[in-house]
Amino acid sequence: MGDLVLENVQKAFGDNPVIRGIDLNVARGEMICLIGASGSGKSTLLRCMNLLEPIDDGRILLDGEDISEPGRDPQPVRQRIGMVFQSYNLFPHMTALENAMLAPRRNLGKSKTELREPLAQMFERFGLGDRMNHYPDQLSGGQQQRVAIIRALAMQPEIMLFDEITSALDPELVGEVLDVLRDLRAQGMTMVLATHEMGFARELADKVCFLDQGRILEEGPPEQIFDTPKEERTRAFLSRVL
Repeated sequence: MGDLVLENVQKAFGDNPVIRGIDLNVARGEMICLIGASGSGKSTLLRCMNLLEPIDDGRILLDGEDISEPGRDPQPVRQRIGMVFQSYNLFPHMTALENAMLAPRRNLGKSKTELREPLAQMFERFGLGDRMNHYPDQLSGGQQQRVAIIRALAMQPEIMLFDEITSALDPELVGEVLDVLRDLRAQGMTMVLATHEMGFARELADKVCFLDQGRILEEGPPEQIFDTPKEERTRAFLSRVL
C-alpha cells in the first residue's frame, strides 16, 4: 500500500494557473523532495495530493484508485495521506498528548486508553517523552513541530506530506525536526517534502524535483540535480541557494 501517481495534474486560482500539468510517481518507501523558489507551486501540489485543494484537470491515483474524482469524500484519503504544515496549528488549551490523540479518537474511534501507550512510545522516540503533558506555549518551536508530526503519524498514514516544516523555525531548532524525518526515512515511510534544506535533500532524498512556475522542470537523483543539473533555471536557482 502507498503508491501515489499524479497524471497531468492542473490547478488554477481564478485566472492564475499554479500547477501546470504535473506528472509524478511516488513509490512505496520513497522520499521525494520538492525544491524551487517561493511561488513555484510546491505547497499547492502537496495540498492537491491529500485533497485539501480540488484539482482542475488530470488524475491522482492512490494504489491505482482515482482519489481526485469530484464529489469524493476526502476524509478516508486524508487518513491514508497525512500532512504537516509550516505552522504547527496545535490547540493551545490541550497538552501535547491530547493534541496527538484528538484525530484518532474522532476519526478512528479509538479510546484514550488504547492510544496512550503507542503515542507515549512515539513521544519517547522523538525525544519528547518528558513533554507529553506540556501545553504548546511551554514548548519550543522545534518541539511543537515534532508534536505536529506525531499528531499526523497517530492516524497511521501510509504516506506523509511535509510542507516547508522547518522554515518557521530558528536555525538551531531545524536539526531536531530533520532528525525526525531521518528516523521516518529509516522506518520506510513514504514521504514527499517541500523543503529549502538542500543539504538534507541531497543526503536523504531518493528523488529531487525542481519546480518552476507550476511545472516539474527537472527531476532525478540528488547527485544529478545538485551536481550536474541539465536546465539553466535549475542551475540559476541552485546558485542562489547553495
